[in-house]
Amino acid sequence: MPYYMTRFRYAPEQFRALVDKPQDRAAEVRKAIEGFGGKLHQFFFAFGEWDGVLIVEFDSAEKGTAFLMTVASSGAVAALETTVLITPEAARRSMEMAGEMRSAYRPPSG
Repeated sequence: MPYYMTRFRYAPEQFRALVDKPQDRAAEVRKAIEGFGGKLHQFFFAFGEWDGVLIVEFDSAEKGTAFLMTVASSGAVAALETTVLITPEAARRSMEMAGEMRSAYRPPSG
């Protein structure tokens, strides 16, 4: 299953809510991810440009996208950014495929 890293920034109201009533956000996020057949590997809060990072696994891009649309449409986050992660094994297989097809590709020339 493909892995994804999603970074998020909470909307200001959500930070107020978390300070007023601390809660286990990882448990809520895990429930939503599992509802789309995914698996939460890590949930981190962070300092800096992003307030947190998720490492998740979904068996399809559509399910991962549906999870992100659910979160984004809730109004809880001000921004999301997702990166597809590639395991070393998958990267090696891709390198092998690229090596096999290299002779079929012609780069632009002037």
